[in-house]
Amino acid sequence: MLWRIAAFLSVAVSCSAFSGRQTFLPQRWTTMSSSTGLYAELQAILWDMDGVLADTERDGHRLAFNQAFQENNLQTEWDVERYGVLLEVGGGKERMTAHWNEVGWPANLSEESRQEKVKELHLRKTDIFMDMINEGRIPLRPGVLRVIDAAIAENIRLAVCSTSNEKAVTNLVQTLMGPERAAQFRIFAGDMVQRKKPAPDVYNMAVEQMGLDKSRCVIVEDSGIGLKAALAAGIPCIVTKSSYTAGEDFTGAAMIVDELGDDPRTGVTLETLAGLLVAGSPSS
Repeated sequence: MLWRIAAFLSVAVSCSAFSGRQTFLPQRWTTMSSSTGLYAELQAILWDMDGVLADTERDGHRLAFNQAFQENNLQTEWDVERYGVLLEVGGGKERMTAHWNEVGWPANLSEESRQEKVKELHLRKTDIFMDMINEGRIPLRPGVLRVIDAAIAENIRLAVCSTSNEKAVTNLVQTLMGPERAAQFRIFAGDMVQRKKPAPDVYNMAVEQMGLDKSRCVIVEDSGIGLKAALAAGIPCIVTKSSYTAGEDFTGAAMIVDELGDDPRTGVTLETLAGLLVAGSPSS
């Protein structure tokens, strides 16, 4: 029971730091926020990729889609506003299909060839996106490596659960985090499940295949779609708002922050995440 009290108070301190307010707690409580007992209850952190590990949507995926369209003479270009609307659709192939179903399909795509062409375009877009990662054009968001390194040190398990292509997810993790960190991750991508977010399938697959206890997991998301998937899976979720998602509805999130933060004194910590097991539990 003591770890739950410590965890709850840790979240209270973290939330007050993010909101600019100070919270003063009795010394006997503040000294309890150590790794003993607290981290032990946090079994795994499940990360979304796009917008969470890196702010990839606006300046990564969108530009890669546009280059693939241009190479195929499709007379399609997604500006920042249009792509923001399309992000309400989970998955790149689904996004292209939804766009052309709405505005009309390019004249050089026959009805019979559309499905295969969408798959081909998505593969090409993924290759372009990975080139962007390899060239260092898409950095990790603040605080990501700090939290991941702390989790590895405490033997907390890690997974990326994304609607993106498995190849793209794996490449981003390996390239931007390095092989030693990447070896600590399990990858669960959109093509591995029948239904993409906001369905909970990818998170349920991670829990099942990794043998996790949902009550001891935390999800890190940046979007309303991702939050819905987390809630449907029954796992507490912290939202780190990204460039496209700041104005979305995050009702039901256990915590909402602008970023994880590079400074552990003011940013999200393992104590923060462990505390969400209390704050985000159905009985809280």
